Amino acid sequence: MKLKFIKTNFPRLWKLTLTVILDAILLSIAYGGAYLIRFEGSISPYYKTFMWLTLPWIVLAKLIFLFLTGLYRGIWRYTGVVDLQNIFKGITLASVGVLIILVFAYRFESFPRSVLILDWFFSIFLIGGIRLLYRMYVNKEFNIAFPWQMSHVVNPNKRILIIGAGAAGEKVLREIKENRKLNMEAIGFLDDSKEKHGKTIHGVRVLGGLDRINEYRDLFDEILIAIPSARGVEMRRIVEICEGTGKKFRTLPSIGELIDGRVSVNSIREVSLVDLLGREEIILDQGRIRRFIKDKRVLITGAGGSIGSDLVRQVLNFNPSAIGLLDFSEYNLYRIELECKRNSGKTKIYPYLADIRHLETIEKIYSFFSPDIVFHAAAYKHVPMQELHPHEAVNTNILGTINVATAAVNQGVESFILVSTDKAVRPTNVMGATKRVAEMIIQALNRNNGTRFMAVRFGNVIGSSGSVIPLFQEQIARGGPVTVTHPEVMRYFMSIPEATQLILQAGSMGEGGEIFILDMGRPVKILDIARDLIRLNGLTPGEDIAIEFIGMRPGEKLYEELITEGEGISPTEHPKVFVLKGAMPDANALFALISELLEIARSFDAARLRHQLSLIVPEYEICKEYTI
Repeated sequence: MKLKFIKTNFPRLWKLTLTVILDAILLSIAYGGAYLIRFEGSISPYYKTFMWLTLPWIVLAKLIFLFLTGLYRGIWRYTGVVDLQNIFKGITLASVGVLIILVFAYRFESFPRSVLILDWFFSIFLIGGIRLLYRMYVNKEFNIAFPWQMSHVVNPNKRILIIGAGAAGEKVLREIKENRKLNMEAIGFLDDSKEKHGKTIHGVRVLGGLDRINEYRDLFDEILIAIPSARGVEMRRIVEICEGTGKKFRTLPSIGELIDGRVSVNSIREVSLVDLLGREEIILDQGRIRRFIKDKRVLITGAGGSIGSDLVRQVLNFNPSAIGLLDFSEYNLYRIELECKRNSGKTKIYPYLADIRHLETIEKIYSFFSPDIVFHAAAYKHVPMQELHPHEAVNTNILGTINVATAAVNQGVESFILVSTDKAVRPTNVMGATKRVAEMIIQALNRNNGTRFMAVRFGNVIGSSGSVIPLFQEQIARGGPVTVTHPEVMRYFMSIPEATQLILQAGSMGEGGEIFILDMGRPVKILDIARDLIRLNGLTPGEDIAIEFIGMRPGEKLYEELITEGEGISPTEHPKVFVLKGAMPDANALFALISELLEIARSFDAARLRHQLSLIVPEYEICKEYTI
C-alpha cells in the first residue's frame, strides 16, 4: 500500500519540484536584473555583496507566498486570470514583507528603494509570462497575424460568424480557441454597436453591423447568435437577417435558461419559437422559494409530464430533502426518475406509478412518503379529446383532485398547489369546466384545516403535451399543410421553465385560498406562430408550406381569458404574479353537486354530465357535443 502511494504521487511531486526550481531561477533573475537596471550594468562591490546575501531569503519568501495563494495547484496549460491574480498577490505580499523586514533590520538605509519596485515588476512579468507562453505553445494559440488580417484554423470543419460582440460572444470565442477538438474557426463578429467596429476580441475582428452580413457570406458556414438577452422584436430582426444569407444559424439560450449563467459552445441550440415571443426574463425571489422548499419533502403529481417534469427540475435546484414522483405513465415516470438520479445530489427520489383516481393507492403513497408540499400537475389537458370523453375528464380532473387534496388534509400537508389553466375562465369546453371545479374544490378545502390550498392559473405553454406547437412541427416535417382553426384565434403563451418557475414563486407566497394568475404578456395569433415555425425551418409560408383554415373545434374560443366576472385581481410582491379574490364556494353544496356529477360520469351520459357541470360552474357554456 505504501509503495503504491509513492508510485502514484511521484510524477506529481517531481513536476512540482521542477516548477519550484524554475520559479526560483526566474525570481533570482528578476532580483539580479533589478540591480543591473538600477546601477546601469555596473554594480559596486558593496551592493553586489548585499545582493547575494539577501537573494536566498527574498526568493524563498516569494515562493512561500506564491504557494500560499494556490499558484502551484494550477495547471500551466489552463493559465488564466485567476493564476495571474495569484501571482500578483503572492509577489506583492512577499515584497511588502521584505520591505517591512528591511525597515526593521537596516532602517531601509542600505537598500536601493527602486530595486524593490523593479524586482516586483520583473518577478510578476517572468513568473506570469513563462506560464502564458507555455499555455500558448501547448494550445497552439500563437497568432502572428496583424489586426487587419484574419487568422485561420487549418481546415476547420466549420467557419463561424458570431453575431454579438458582448460577454457571451467573447466566452464562446474563447472556448472555440481553447478547445481545438471543436475544429471550428470564428471568422469575425457582427455587432450594431459602432463603438466596437474595427476592434478585436482575442484577435478576432468586429467586422461591422448586421447590415454588412452579406459582404462576408462566402467566408462562413454557420451563424451563431450570441445575444442571450435578445428577445421578441430584436430576435425576429436578427433571424430575418440570418435567413437572408441562406446559411444555417443557431443561438445561445436565454439568460434564464443558462445554468448559473454559464455560456458554453455545448449550450448552443437552434433558434426556437420561445426566442421570438418576446417574453421578458423572470427574476425570482430565490431566497423565499429556497425557504419554502429547502429540506422539505415535495410530492409532484404528473411528474413525468411536460409541466410536472420541469417542476421536478426546478424544485431540485432548491435542495428538498426528498421528491416524490407520481405518474400514471410508466415510461414517463422511468424517464424522469433516471434524470433525477443523475442530478439529485443529496435529495432522495421516490417514484410512484399510480392513478390519482384510486383513493386507496393515493392514501398509501401519502402515508409512506409524508409530503410537506404537494404540486398537483396531473390532469387531462387536450380540449377536443376531453370533449369526446367527458367522463374521463371528470374522473381525472375532478375526482383525482379530490383524492390528492383530501389525502393532503388527512396527512397534514403544509401546502398544496393546484396547477390550473386559463381555460377555467368562462369555460366553453369540458376540460376548462373540470379545471374550474378543481379550483373550487381546493378553495373549499382550504377552510378549517392546517393545509394551505392554492391554485396557479396560466395559459398555453410552448412544448407542453397539450400545446399546438408539436402538431405544427409534425405537419411541417410532412411537408404541410399546417392547419389553423381560424385566422383570428389568439392565445397566451409562455415557456415551460417560465411557467414552472412562477408556480414555485406563487406557491411560496400563498397563505391559503388564493388563485394566482401569471403575467402572460400579450396574446399571440396562432396564425403568426404557424408562420414563424415555418420560417424557423428555413421554409416560406404559403409557398413551401401551405396554411389551411379548418374551422373552430367544439369547445374552442377565439380568445382566452385569465379572470372571470366577479373575480378581483390584485398585485403581489412579485411583478409577474397576481392574485384573484372571488367568492368562496359553499363546501357542502359544492360536494353534493360533485357527488351527483361523479355518479353521472359512471353512466357515460355525456349530455347529463355537461348539464351537471353547468350547475356547478354557471358560466360554463355547453358547446355542440362530439360523438364517438
